[in-house]
Amino acid sequence: MERGNWWLATAVLVLLGTCPRFSSAVELTFELPDNAKECFYEDIEKGTESSLEFQVVTGGHYDVDVILEGPSRQILYREIKQQYGQFQFTPEHTGTYQVCFSNEFSTFSHKLIYVDFQVGDEPQLPGVGDHYTAMTQMESSSQKIHENLNSILDYQTHHRLREAQGRKRAEDLNERVLFWAMGETLGILVIAVGQVMILKNFFADKKSNQASY
Repeated sequence: MERGNWWLATAVLVLLGTCPRFSSAVELTFELPDNAKECFYEDIEKGTESSLEFQVVTGGHYDVDVILEGPSRQILYREIKQQYGQFQFTPEHTGTYQVCFSNEFSTFSHKLIYVDFQVGDEPQLPGVGDHYTAMTQMESSSQKIHENLNSILDYQTHHRLREAQGRKRAEDLNERVLFWAMGETLGILVIAVGQVMILKNFFADKKSNQASY
């Protein structure tokens, strides 16, 4: 496996491992090939607060086309060649909503994209809120800890995204510097060989002129 492909696969596994699993959400990182389009679908009830967040982690100029459509194919959100975006909405109709990421404008660059499609509020902890009386201090503390842990997971995910993006840019820069150094080295060798040949021909011409005298 090539180094670039190995790094992408590792990044996908690491990022997927940090994503919490909820039935009412889609949160993942996927690779979008060149000239390709990938869509995700989610059934949403009317009046359910939802949010969409995406970020291009690696690939090309770090841009992608995004479009969010409702059940009647109406366009709710659209971005052209964007690296990052966030959109919150409350559906007016119940149905299947789809978000599509397009890399059809790129002819050779693969993109690694993170998407977080959240639908509705996260359910409370089991047993919390099941009774009609006020929550106890223990339940309130548990719920607060649960919310803080979710915030930490979200921060960790975004930090890993920035880390992966910075690492890929550093590797690209290192590769360019390496190729530039190799080109300079080759140029120096060509110039050195050329100078040696010129000096050699110069002394050879002087010897031949002296011999003719």
